[in-house]
Amino acid sequence: MQCFIYKSSKKEELYLYLDKQDDFSNVPEAILKSIGAPIFVMQLQVTPERSLAREKATDIIKGIEAHGFFIQMPPTTHPAPKKLQ
Repeated sequence: MQCFIYKSSKKEELYLYLDKQDDFSNVPEAILKSIGAPIFVMQLQVTPERSLAREKATDIIKGIEAHGFFIQMPPTTHPAPKKLQ
């Protein structure tokens, strides 16, 4: 599947995947408002066999097929544990 990837202008490391460049018609308005103006990053061929850094390619494909888009959320960070004294 050909994907067009956009980064959020409001939230670091949040990415939006679409199957049509600049076609945000399937993305709910509330999501677009929360991520800010999408900034085009790259075009990428995503196949089930493709290895990606943070997401499973099959999850991206399924998300786009089901909803018309896929959102890659920023990685979760856990606060450093407090030192015991």
